[in-house]
Amino acid sequence: MTADRLDRDLAALLARRLRAGESEDPTALRRLLAEAANPALVLRVRREVDAAARPISALALWGGKDLLRTLDLARARFGAAAPLRSVSKPEEALAAARTPGAVAVLALEPGLAWWGRLLAEPALQVFAALPDAAPAGAAPEALAVAAVDTEPTGADETFWVTDAPEPAARIESALGREGLAGQLLLAAGGLKLFALAGYVQRQDERLSRAPGRLAGVIGSAPVPFDLREPR
Repeated sequence: MTADRLDRDLAALLARRLRAGESEDPTALRRLLAEAANPALVLRVRREVDAAARPISALALWGGKDLLRTLDLARARFGAAAPLRSVSKPEEALAAARTPGAVAVLALEPGLAWWGRLLAEPALQVFAALPDAAPAGAAPEALAVAAVDTEPTGADETFWVTDAPEPAARIESALGREGLAGQLLLAAGGLKLFALAGYVQRQDERLSRAPGRLAGVIGSAPVPFDLREPR
C-alpha cells in the first residue's frame, strides 16, 4: 500500500474519530499508549484530536520565568489550535479561568504561591498537571486550572495546600499516619503545596487531622503518562 493511500485512509479515520466525539478516559488512553509502537506520537495525535473534538473557548497562559517552556507544555496538552493569550500575572490567568469553557495554565515557580488563591475559590480546580508525559515521580512544571469538577481515573494525584509551619518532612509523616502519601512540591508565602498520591476528596476526614489551620484540596489530575520503553 502506498504512502498516499495510507495518508488518505488516515484522514478518513481521523474524520470518523472526530464525528465519534472526544473521550476523556485516561485509563483507556494508558492502555492505548502501552500497545503503541510510537507512544509519543500517538499521544500527540490524540491530544490534537481531543482538542478539535472538544475545543476550549480560551487558554490563558502565565508562563513564569520560562514562557516558551510553559507554552510548549500547554500546546502539547491542549492542542495547537486553542486560542491562547499570554498574561503577565497569575491573577489574570485565574480570572480568565472563571469563564465557562476557558482554561488557565500557570507555571509552578519557586517563591510564588498563586496556587494558594484556589483555597478561596472552590469553583476553580486544578485538573491537569504538565508535562502530560513524564517519567514516574517527576515533579509537575505547570498546572491547568478551570471551573470544572474532577473525577477519579484510577491513576491520580491530588493537590493539597496547607499553612502548617512545620518542616515538610514532619507534615509528610503526619499525612502518612493518616494513610496519605504526600510529597512537597513548593513552599512560598507561608504556604506549602503537596502532591498526594491517589484521588483524595476535599471532605476527606483524614485531611481534617492534617497539620495546618488554613488547608484544603485544590484539585486533582491524572498522573503523567510514562512513555519510556519498558525494560
